[in-house]
Amino acid sequence: MVTGMACAAPLTPLRQLLDEHSSRISAEVEKLVHETRERARAESIEQLNQFVRRLHQAANAEEVAATLVDVASGFAGGVAVFRIEDDAACGERIHGVSEDATARFRGLRVPLASAAALASAVAGCDPVTAAAMPAELSAEVIDLAGHREGDRVSIFPLAAAAREAAEGEARPGSVFALLYSWGETQIAALELLSQVAAAVWPRPEIPKPVTPRQQTKNRFAGDPSMSELVQIESAAPRKSWEDLPPAEQQVHLRAQRFARVRVAEIRLRHSHAVQSGRARRDLYASLQPVIDSARQEFRETFFTACASMVDYLHLEMVRVLANDELESLGKLYPGPML
Repeated sequence: MVTGMACAAPLTPLRQLLDEHSSRISAEVEKLVHETRERARAESIEQLNQFVRRLHQAANAEEVAATLVDVASGFAGGVAVFRIEDDAACGERIHGVSEDATARFRGLRVPLASAAALASAVAGCDPVTAAAMPAELSAEVIDLAGHREGDRVSIFPLAAAAREAAEGEARPGSVFALLYSWGETQIAALELLSQVAAAVWPRPEIPKPVTPRQQTKNRFAGDPSMSELVQIESAAPRKSWEDLPPAEQQVHLRAQRFARVRVAEIRLRHSHAVQSGRARRDLYASLQPVIDSARQEFRETFFTACASMVDYLHLEMVRVLANDELESLGKLYPGPML
């Protein structure tokens, strides 16, 4: 008995040492966890602050969508933004997929009637969580996002109500875009991001109608240097966006998107001609075949279908190709379509 006690006595200091060491480790771990949590919180706040600053600098809805996807990708495994047009969800931006899927997503158009979860988010104006099934999302979305059986997605509507609430008007409004996420998703963060993005999403505006066509006049025959551009004059009072019927608003939105996409393609595919045309201040002469083709398609697609249509293609060419210098389009440019 005495022997047993003699053997046990030397263990007491060791046990005390281990207890003290364990307490120090626990305190250090607790401190590290607290510091890590505070650092993560500070980083999240700074990330949200940067997001808001970038949103306020965005010039158009496409830049808002790009910023939203970029920031939201830090809070989910994959994210995408759909634009809502004519009862369909149209691919705008996506992150977390292959380059090929990214390119195909930009041309994606999913009828809401074929995607119950997307339709539910639009109709209810509330976030929706759904299983990754064709009936809920469409087979095209599942394929592009690489969803597997059992995956779940979260969908956050960007609604006019959020924008109008920020402006002091609590009227209900329609959903104009969806933030779509999958993988490990931080629901609260994405819901907040979607609300902020909705509040600053640019309202579509109809530019003032113009007439007559911009014309080129030569003061002296055969002397292009003596030509002068006749300034565009307004023909009628501006018609506000709210005065247009919803169907007509949708035609304008499609026309705006057509103009942005077509001019962006011209700038990308004919960059050398654009640069030389700018340098000579004669873009139309450098790009006449592609400009004429785009003008004809725009006229046939939009002017015949909408009496209030404005030449968004002309406006986009002035802004993007000519860097807001109308004269850079050249003396042969026929001007805005009527």
